[in-house]
Amino acid sequence: MKSFNCIIVDDDEMDRLVVVSYTKRFPILNIVGVFESAEEAMVFLNKNTIEIAFLDIQMHGASGIELRQKVSSIPVCVFISSHSENAAETFELQTLDFIVKPFKFPRFEQTVKRIEEFMEVRLKASLFESSIGGDTVYVKTGHDQIKVKLHEILYMEALKNYTILVTQDKRHCVLSNLGEILQEEAFQSFIRVHRSYAVQKQFIQKIRSQQIVLKNNVSIPVGRSYKNSINTIL
Repeated sequence: MKSFNCIIVDDDEMDRLVVVSYTKRFPILNIVGVFESAEEAMVFLNKNTIEIAFLDIQMHGASGIELRQKVSSIPVCVFISSHSENAAETFELQTLDFIVKPFKFPRFEQTVKRIEEFMEVRLKASLFESSIGGDTVYVKTGHDQIKVKLHEILYMEALKNYTILVTQDKRHCVLSNLGEILQEEAFQSFIRVHRSYAVQKQFIQKIRSQQIVLKNNVSIPVGRSYKNSINTIL
């Protein structure tokens, strides 16, 4: 896997040194900036693109949370803070992980593994291009385009900003969120049954209170707020 540019932002010198030391142990992490404040980091980010940000929360001046809100386009954000009470708030900002200070190398190593898994999905992700021919869509994987027939897709599963198109024998990852895909005219045969799932109506075999059973006995959970829309197809 290629290396990814990252920054470290923390107003505590010892904490910065620890994160820098741990980060340098992993070839996939390329440190391009180390900053004492969110303001310094923002000046750098206005001119440079990175893939990973390791951010403290409580700092002099703007907080790490405020910085993340301004640079939400950075794919991976990891908060490193002694304020565990802020964890829930950070995950609303598409945070990949939250490390509680003080921490040791094995905990940081666990975070790097999560980063590797996320980046692998991102690199292999299929970019939803366009629908053609009424029953066919093109899915871009790397430099290749794969043709997928709509009638072969059993269901779609949301994964952060990606969507997995699931057929009977393959899974295609699309760089587009589920809501955007469902707005495409080609996907009008699908119905959303859960925050993370949409199924193709023609494959529904059974509808239960908490799940839908598709062909081949594939079970999909039903979200409480989506039950009314499901009733419209009964």
